[in-house]
Amino acid sequence: MATTKCLSKSAGKKIDKKIKRCQLLIEKDAGVQFSAEPTENIVVCNAGLSTGLQQEALLQEVLLHGHVQRVQLPPGKSYCFLKLQSKQVAEAVHSAMNGICPLGQDGAVLLLSFCCDMPPSFDRAWCAAAPEGLIVARDFVDPALERVLLAAVSSCDDHEPTEQHGSVLKNRKVKHFGYEFLYGSNNVDRSKPLRRNIPSVCGGLWERLRELYPSLNWHVPDQLTVNWYEPGQGIPAHVDTHSAFEDPILSLSLGSDIVMEFRHPVSGRQTLVDLPARSLLILSGESRYAWTHGITSRKLDTVPASHGGGLTVRKRQLRVSLTFRKLRLSDRCDCSFPACCDTAKRGAFDRPPSASIPEALAARVEAENVHRVYDQIAKHFSDTRHSPWPRVEAFIRTLDTGAIVLDVGCGNGKYLGSNPSALMLGCDRSDGLLQVCRERGFNVLQCDCLAVPFRDSSVDACISIAVIHHLATDSRRRKAIAEMVRVLCPGGRALIYVWAKNQEANAKKSSYLRQNRHNNKPPPSDARGPADPIAVVPMETVAGLQECSLPVHTNRTPFQHRDLLVPWKLRPNISNTSMGKDTFLRFYHVFEEHELEKVCLDSAAGGIEIVESYYDQGNWCVIIEKTATCT
Repeated sequence: MATTKCLSKSAGKKIDKKIKRCQLLIEKDAGVQFSAEPTENIVVCNAGLSTGLQQEALLQEVLLHGHVQRVQLPPGKSYCFLKLQSKQVAEAVHSAMNGICPLGQDGAVLLLSFCCDMPPSFDRAWCAAAPEGLIVARDFVDPALERVLLAAVSSCDDHEPTEQHGSVLKNRKVKHFGYEFLYGSNNVDRSKPLRRNIPSVCGGLWERLRELYPSLNWHVPDQLTVNWYEPGQGIPAHVDTHSAFEDPILSLSLGSDIVMEFRHPVSGRQTLVDLPARSLLILSGESRYAWTHGITSRKLDTVPASHGGGLTVRKRQLRVSLTFRKLRLSDRCDCSFPACCDTAKRGAFDRPPSASIPEALAARVEAENVHRVYDQIAKHFSDTRHSPWPRVEAFIRTLDTGAIVLDVGCGNGKYLGSNPSALMLGCDRSDGLLQVCRERGFNVLQCDCLAVPFRDSSVDACISIAVIHHLATDSRRRKAIAEMVRVLCPGGRALIYVWAKNQEANAKKSSYLRQNRHNNKPPPSDARGPADPIAVVPMETVAGLQECSLPVHTNRTPFQHRDLLVPWKLRPNISNTSMGKDTFLRFYHVFEEHELEKVCLDSAAGGIEIVESYYDQGNWCVIIEKTATCT
């Protein structure tokens, strides 16, 4: 590799060694093939968006030597790519900048190398279509009105008592007008209006809005939340509660620009929207009801470059957001987006949970049909549980170095080795499974998930994988989740998995059902024949209690009941209808869609936020974050 003539021989050798080390990492990470001979493609090996490199600064240097056809800065990477007009221009750039140009992190010189081809584009999220009903009205207010609005919301009385303070959102300053917006439930308490009304200067905004968008379904707001976002602060993805607020919801950005992220929970689609200072974001229709929106906590945003295509970085500055809402007259929503609608969810869960197990007998049922069973099947169970689920492992691996992680119901400890840089702790009720953990050298202790022997706010993250569904009543499930929230530090997160009643999603059966070969057969071509007779479901007395009996599930078939007994067979040659001495019945409560989110929110009384919920191979899953006010 030829280094620039401006460098001494020894300095050139040092530069070449550094470049070779970078090449090995970039080849593995980006799949790029480097070239020993000059080409029109150059890799900047040690500077990119993650180091704070701005495309404009890079182009300012490169364009001194010729025309640039394309620039690519991959998000989150410490390298980037240049496609020059010709091989000669690329050689000129390489000769003038390699080992000399101080655009690297903290003034380090750039390390350049030639490559054979440019990688695929990295700006797909910016190319995705915006959600329907989303409008960004640029320059909605002028700089003079911006100053007036900032003064108005800052000068209002800061001493009115509220249930929350700025610290609830990781020290982000927040102020409410009209009604207090309650984070965690994304709702308000209608019975507690505030004395502090929306500043009168905001009245002119509604006249301008009607002029610009006369067809918009519009109501004058009666609730305003003002957030002061310092660089590095954000807000988790969420949907404002359907039944609480009318359509649309408005957000006015003052002070500086920000990138907001939108995600469709059902399809998984994602898109990024840049909100310039003094712009008004209008969320109506699908964008209001069916997409989550949030802001990632960071100090730099990756945004489309203004010249030459590709992406660049932009430093965040103080941004003040004014979010205007109108309370609904009723507490019901009639939208056509049930996936995120609390009214639709209440339709399924306003009724009390089925009382299959009396509260007074729940502990005895769990002792006989959960704790005792797992002690008896511990070795066989452990032998079948050796592969961590990818999304659980991914959650653990994202945690910071030194994080304290508690696996509540750790079983045989298959997740306790997922992040060597974290302090992983496990707890379980089963002596047999804890013995397996100790033999593997893991840090574990014995306890009940309803009474975790950890201090308040003492761990950074929790996981609870396939545990909560073994608790016999709704109140005990809430209590177990409340225990995890109690031990979490403010801002800490918990990942919870439970078995889903629905074992089929997007026309695809779960792995649990696919293990039954009969479930994999295509349906008969003539579906008009006589219906199959209704199967008789066997019932079993639970824990020797004549007043308490539950249906016994047939393994590898769809669930027909929410509270049931699932057989575990130590010998695979025992048939499904045999309940011999080597068959053990475990109690399960399988969850309906959205039931887990409701149990989580009910367990913490507004002290958590739902960060994400999803379906994963026959399980309902949720990530929750503890807010600073939860105790």
